[in-house]
Amino acid sequence: MKIFHKEGLFWLSVAVLDFVFISGITYLLFPDFLAVGAGIGLVIFILIAQFFRNPVRTIERFDNQIVYAPADGKIVVIEPVFESEYFKEERIQVSIFMSPLNVHVNRNPIGGKINYYRYHPGEFLVAWHPKSSTENERTTIVFGEGKNALLLRQIAGAVARRICCYVNVGQEVKQGEDFGFIKFGSRVDLFLPMDAQINVQIGEVSTGNKTIIATLN
Repeated sequence: MKIFHKEGLFWLSVAVLDFVFISGITYLLFPDFLAVGAGIGLVIFILIAQFFRNPVRTIERFDNQIVYAPADGKIVVIEPVFESEYFKEERIQVSIFMSPLNVHVNRNPIGGKINYYRYHPGEFLVAWHPKSSTENERTTIVFGEGKNALLLRQIAGAVARRICCYVNVGQEVKQGEDFGFIKFGSRVDLFLPMDAQINVQIGEVSTGNKTIIATLN
């Protein structure tokens, strides 16, 4: 069982060293305040550990007609838009905002073949900015093909400056498995067919691999 994501191993090591260093310095210089120093080091470790936690989330029903949430967070956008990078047609955009307190693991919303992948360097606007989907640092991934192909974007925000993505074009992926990570939060956009049945509402909190975002026809 993976308690922490691999992207956090370095930072967790740093947090442990910080705890030892702060506790040691406090003991040497201010022994009466050892508990305070140790407490500060422990708080730093806990904060970093919660950033990189990776809870086990099993798929209840494997079905590529069901689009599961690829991330934990709040639904902030549900609207028809013109998707200009890949489909070049109207799609329903559903956006999930990941705060620093959310799990930052990204999971495959459906299974199938990866038919498109691009990394785009860019700005670091706040994740809820309307232009962040097209101007921020981001990756674009297309799952599946044909009418029910699904486009997903990982978008960096003002704090998140590192997007990790582990899929390649031509790779077959399994629904629910980890495909990436956005360090310290940010946003994930889904672009769904116009006839998809949307099962979430603005303001709803999604849980990766558990919340059903939409059903495809």
